[in-house]
Amino acid sequence: MRAVAFEKSLPIEEANALIDVDRPKPEPKGRDLLVEIKAVSVNPVDTKVRKNMPPEPGSQKVLGWDAAGIVTAVGPDATLFKPGDAVFYAGAINRDGTNAEFHLVDERIVGPKPASLDFSQAAALPLTTITAWEAMFDRLDVRRPVPGAANAILIVGGAGGVGSIAIQLARQLTDLTIIATASREETQDWCRELGAHHVIDHRRPMAAQVEALGIGAPAFVFSTNDTGTHMPEIAALIAPQGRVALIDDPANLDVMVLKRKSVSLHWEFMFTRPLFGTADMQAQHDLLAELSRLVDAGTIRTTLTDVFGTINAANLKRAHALIESGRAKGKIVLAGFGS
Repeated sequence: MRAVAFEKSLPIEEANALIDVDRPKPEPKGRDLLVEIKAVSVNPVDTKVRKNMPPEPGSQKVLGWDAAGIVTAVGPDATLFKPGDAVFYAGAINRDGTNAEFHLVDERIVGPKPASLDFSQAAALPLTTITAWEAMFDRLDVRRPVPGAANAILIVGGAGGVGSIAIQLARQLTDLTIIATASREETQDWCRELGAHHVIDHRRPMAAQVEALGIGAPAFVFSTNDTGTHMPEIAALIAPQGRVALIDDPANLDVMVLKRKSVSLHWEFMFTRPLFGTADMQAQHDLLAELSRLVDAGTIRTTLTDVFGTINAANLKRAHALIESGRAKGKIVLAGFGS
């Protein structure tokens, strides 16, 4: 089967940063599904693994953790899906990725594809939705108020893949006032279109901008990028006893600035459940099934903004380069493997 892999951690401009390869078609065991991949989307984790986690010398690694496709075979212990079912999911970071014609995935982290979306539109959603959903409802517990705080959430990086779905989930499933950050007119408009009540510029001091809104100190902050840089402003603007969640990998993070306000800090890593096979691993199946229902009801929209062509090394390199530039809006998708 055709796939796209990497052998060394190279800058994306290098010719062999990603390469087209041929690999054996895998066979499902246990609770695995064998999925024929129809579309994939590209996330910052793809670029981080390519740059920082090279495979063993002489071996290759297939990236990709977002996909939509059709189940072609199931393992002997699988009960949730059958061959022919259309599915979408975000995979597991400790297994081969989705940039391949066929892919194995545990059914407990797979959801039924929304019937109202095509494969490209569906592939844009799983990883970012799981991340945003777990961050807000499992980690921040946004349905539990912070005494005296404004019932509001600041989403840092509102126009990115995670921010784009976090705004929608917060607007549609909670009564929170949503403050998003974006630095360009285009991305600010995107945040408003998705449902943000207010948009501020994270290139300028955020605490003063939040105070100027006149709504009070927010109970929650969800930081999706550059958290190390933003932390002093986050500490200044958040309400006492507020809660902060982050998903990025800051080289330095001064959490002492949170102590005076007794602010709690929560990490969100959507791969934790499949990586450790947690007792509640199937929560991701349930989450994606609910997302599918919300999409088909017209409550949540896809965050797909661009399709970069078929799934091959050249097109994936273009997608990685755009994500690394920090100028991506929404989600980038690749569909099919061509003839």
